[in-house]
Amino acid sequence: MVFWVPLLAWGAALFVAIYMVLKGPRPITIGRVIDQLLRYILVFPVGLMGLWAFMGHVFFAEQAAAAIGWATSPFQFEVGMANLGIGLAGIIGAFVRSAGFRAAVGVVMVGFLGGAGVGHVVQIAQTGNMAAGNAGPILYTDFLTPIAVLGLLLLQKLFFRSPAA
Repeated sequence: MVFWVPLLAWGAALFVAIYMVLKGPRPITIGRVIDQLLRYILVFPVGLMGLWAFMGHVFFAEQAAAAIGWATSPFQFEVGMANLGIGLAGIIGAFVRSAGFRAAVGVVMVGFLGGAGVGHVVQIAQTGNMAAGNAGPILYTDFLTPIAVLGLLLLQKLFFRSPAA
């Protein structure tokens, strides 16, 4: 069941963003939709997922490693600390509305989560590791989440006035 948490985080982000858009001022603009999607992707798939991954790798290392199909490793603590930083940055980025801060969060996510996603693909190809924590939803969200954050920021920059710094 734990491997569904990334999809639940995405579902929560979409639900809350839609709710906030519908509850907000009229007329509904594409700029507001993008802003709300970005905010709640930063809260849920980035922020809360980062904190969830931090807790898993630091406090439940054996279970986290088993879900990925690996043996435990002292490096899980370091991975957990990276997830803590990303999680906190995501939550801060959701509310400071700084395009630069949000872009920095996205770049870090591309490096860390995108790299983790590549690692999952390599593990699948080289070892056939189809464990839920390696080949399940986390594989897809490792790529989807940073691409969504940077893509939404790019749309804001290209087509709409970016939020104030």
